[in-house]
Amino acid sequence: MALKLSAKQQAQLAFLELLPPKFHRVQSVIEQMSAPKMDETLVRGMIRVLDETKAGASQLSMNGLADAAGQMAARARGGGGQQVKVRALRDMLGSLKMNYDAALKRASVPEPDSGEEPPK
Repeated sequence: MALKLSAKQQAQLAFLELLPPKFHRVQSVIEQMSAPKMDETLVRGMIRVLDETKAGASQLSMNGLADAAGQMAARARGGGGQQVKVRALRDMLGSLKMNYDAALKRASVPEPDSGEEPPK
């Protein structure tokens, strides 16, 4: 008997396939933030991407990924020194990518049957 991905897993995989370009954009903005003069519209765009990632992951029950994206968005909005913020966001991006890998692995592994047999 072949195991198949559930509808939820298929939806999760479809969402996860959209994230690598977004992560690249976030990483690019973080690197640009270390420059002396930074365009704040880029930071607001990055925050919007992180908020969308959080919302999508939360809707699909990928809570670790949603939490990591939410923490990054909150840190990007927060005050403090620019270099401290950049360092924290770099670390958080690593955590976000680890949560992404875990969610991808979880969504890719077929779930075993629930043990229900058809009535006789």
